[in-house]
Amino acid sequence: MVTTPTRTLPRFGRSRSPQNSKNSQNAQDAASGSAYSARISLGQVFTAESGNYFLLLGTTLFLVLLGLVMVLSSSSIDSFTQRQGFFGVFSKQGLFALIGIPLMLVVSRLPIRFWKRWAWLAIFVAIGVQMLVFTPLGDEVGGNLNWIAIGSYTFQPSELVKLALVVWMGAILAKKEMLLGKMGHIVIPILPVAGGAILLVLLGGDLGTVMIMAGLVFGALFFAGIKIRMLILPVIAGAIIAVIVAFSSASRSDRIAAFFNGKGTDYEGTDWQAQHGEWAMANGGVFGVGLGNSKAKWSWLPAADNDYIFAIIGEELGLVGAIVVLLLFIALAIAFVRIIRSSNDMFSKVVTGAVMVWLVGQAFVNIAVVVGLLPVLGVPLPLISSGGSALLTTLAAIGIVLGVARENAGQSREQAAR
Repeated sequence: MVTTPTRTLPRFGRSRSPQNSKNSQNAQDAASGSAYSARISLGQVFTAESGNYFLLLGTTLFLVLLGLVMVLSSSSIDSFTQRQGFFGVFSKQGLFALIGIPLMLVVSRLPIRFWKRWAWLAIFVAIGVQMLVFTPLGDEVGGNLNWIAIGSYTFQPSELVKLALVVWMGAILAKKEMLLGKMGHIVIPILPVAGGAILLVLLGGDLGTVMIMAGLVFGALFFAGIKIRMLILPVIAGAIIAVIVAFSSASRSDRIAAFFNGKGTDYEGTDWQAQHGEWAMANGGVFGVGLGNSKAKWSWLPAADNDYIFAIIGEELGLVGAIVVLLLFIALAIAFVRIIRSSNDMFSKVVTGAVMVWLVGQAFVNIAVVVGLLPVLGVPLPLISSGGSALLTTLAAIGIVLGVARENAGQSREQAAR
C-alpha cells in the first residue's frame, strides 16, 4: 500500500516565513528606536540650555515687562499733552519690545565665529551711522547732538556704536591674545578705532554716553587680562578729558556746581529736575502711592519715562519696588559673572564682561543720579526706560551673551560625554 504524502494547506493571511519574521522584528526595532530618539530629542529641548542661560533670559524678560508697565504709567500724562493719546509712548515702546525680544532670541542662535567674522564691518558701519548726526539728518535733543531724525522717527546711533564696540573689542582682543602683554598691541588698533568712535559721540556733547562707552572699553580690556598697571595711565587721561569736557559746557558746569553747592540754590533752574526727582522718591515711602498714582509725572518731573523713570518707580512702588529693581540688576550681574567663569575662550569672556560693564554700569549711573549721588547726566535705565534704539541694541547685546552661554553649555556636554 502506497501512502500519499499529505500537504499542509497554508493559513489565510501572511505566512510566518523566516524572512517575514526578520522583517517584522526589524520594523519593531525601528519603531522602538524612533520612539527612543523622540524621547531623547524631547529631553534635549529642556536640557539643551544651561542654568546661566535661563537666569539671564528670565531676568532680562522680567526687566523688560517691568519697564513696559512703568513706561505706561510714567508717560501717560506727557503723552496726552503732546497729542499722542495716553498710550502714545507706551505703544511705541511695546512695538520695540515685540521686535527686540525675538531679535534677542535670533541673535542668541548665531555662533561665535559669526561675530568674529563681521566685527570689523560692524564697527565701521556703526561709526559711519554715528557721523550722520553731523549732517542735516542730525537732531539735537537736550543740548546733545546725538540723534538722527527721519520723519517722525528718531534713532540714537551711539547705541549702535556700543553694540559694535562690544563685538569688535572681543574679536580684536581674542586675535591678539598672545600679544596682550605688550603695550603697543593694546594701543593699536584699539586707540584709533575705539577712541575715534568715542570721540565722535563726545563731539555731539553727550558726556553721559561717552562715560558708559569708555567704561565698556576698559571693562573689555580688564576681562581680557590686561595688567592693571597698564590701564592706570589711560584711566587718568580719560578722567582729565572728562573733566575738561564737563566744564566746557555752561549747562553741564551749572549742573555740577548745583550738585556740589546743594539743592535749592536754583530751584526753578538747574535744580528743578533733581529736586523733583528726590521729592518723588520721598513721596513713595516704603510701599509707594500705588501704580499709576504718581504726582511727579503730571508734568512736574522732566524725562519721567526716560532718565528719571527710577524716581517714578520709587514713588509708585516705594522702597520695596526700588529694591526689587536693584535686585534684578544684581541678578543680571550674577548671570554675567557666571557666564564669564564658564567661558574658555577670550572672545566670550571679553564680550560678556563688556556687556556687563555697559548695562550694570549704566544702571548704577542712572540710579546714582536719581538718588543724588551724581550730577544730572542723560543716561537711561537699561531695559526699563523708554527709547526704542536703546532697547533694541541692549536686547541684541544680551542675545550675544545668551549665545555665549549656549556654546559654553554645549562644550560642557561634549566634555562630559568624552
